[in-house]
Amino acid sequence: MIMGEHPDAAVVRRACTAFQQGDLDTLSTLLTADVMQHVPGDNMISGHHKGRDACMRLYRTEFEETGGTLRVDLESVMPDGRGHVISVHHVRAERGNRTLDMKTGLFFTIVGGKISDIDQCVEDIDAANAFWGK
Repeated sequence: MIMGEHPDAAVVRRACTAFQQGDLDTLSTLLTADVMQHVPGDNMISGHHKGRDACMRLYRTEFEETGGTLRVDLESVMPDGRGHVISVHHVRAERGNRTLDMKTGLFFTIVGGKISDIDQCVEDIDAANAFWGK
């Protein structure tokens, strides 16, 4: 935790660090049981992933499909002090002969010190769709 960092920002930072390290056990403890992640686009990972187990399946799929090449570098974390946090990331990955290299943003809702909703935005939706395919 950064000195003076808002508690909601600290939760998001811990979750992003756990994801980056592939520590899905720690990540799962930071999510509510009924967490929902919304992934944009029209591809194999897009849609509304409801519940901790569904989100964990999504994350495992992302790691498996990219053969360990997925890098998500956290660039900034911005809380509103009212239960919402925005994070900005630089994402890089390889999948077969495809490469992903773009900025993404996540809009988190925090309830009771845990993440209850994650709405994902991507810099280039067409590139994300091409990378993840169907």
